Amino acid sequence: MKRAAILETPAGEGLAACRLRLPHTHPYDWPAMLRFLAARAIPGVERVADGAYARTIALHGAVGTVEVRAAPPHLLATIRFPDEAALPAIGARLRRLLDLDADAAAIAGALGADPLLAPLLAARPGLRVPGAWDGFELAVRAILGQQVSVAAASTLAGRLVARFGTPLAGGAEGEGLATIFPAPAALAGADIAAIGLPRARAAALAALASAAASDPALLGGDGTPTATIARLRELPGIGEWTAQYVAMRALRDADAFPTSDLGLLRAVAALTGAARPSPAELLARAEAWRPWRAYAALHLWMSDAAPAERRTA
Repeated sequence: MKRAAILETPAGEGLAACRLRLPHTHPYDWPAMLRFLAARAIPGVERVADGAYARTIALHGAVGTVEVRAAPPHLLATIRFPDEAALPAIGARLRRLLDLDADAAAIAGALGADPLLAPLLAARPGLRVPGAWDGFELAVRAILGQQVSVAAASTLAGRLVARFGTPLAGGAEGEGLATIFPAPAALAGADIAAIGLPRARAAALAALASAAASDPALLGGDGTPTATIARLRELPGIGEWTAQYVAMRALRDADAFPTSDLGLLRAVAALTGAARPSPAELLARAEAWRPWRAYAALHLWMSDAAPAERRTA
């Protein structure tokens, strides 16, 4: 598939600006992607409005903003960034964030063979697994989301960004984009508990930040998901749910599956009309969904969207 096409690079006010066409495999459920991202948007860093997703970005020491909206048959990104040479890298990150290259036909063929999932795939063809702009950011968000609602996790992330993030010079405050998510070094020695976190969870974030600061490749997608999951599990406060969630979204592991997620367990119970399965029972059932278990998880979450959004980071 053609990766991207730069349509124009008009003069910006202090930032190079361009429009970047983002082709994708079809079908593609853009409204579902927006709904997922909107429920989890970090105040000051992200915004979903008027059919578009926008956020602040940092890359190679420079900062800017990007906005993506539908422009059938593609998506269209408007990028404001001081270094035009970074556009290919920005485009590549957007492709991962928005899961533009998924093999929709293979996913539908494999998961559609299961009577439980077949109606879900028919109802939402082209549903994708939302990724992440940055692996460290996603891992922080996953820890913040442990045992709290999506709304509470977003609130905590907003507090974290407001206290430890970097203001975007000339940022579009009126558009809700004003702050860059804090880098690992900014959190490694910070008093994270000051944002209202339990000490244990603040310590988990500090340990993650220290590990990522020491090894920038930890969440950079350079290693295999299995190896990265194992390394994450060695850090305090990161269990299997968090590691699998990070693998699912930040590492683009199509077979990652947070088995103990309450939203998944509730969805299966609702769809089958049976008692809620145990995580072990769900894991056994999910064997038939390999190697696309992450997509099965998205379909299950979206099948019971309101409860899932209250319970899933």
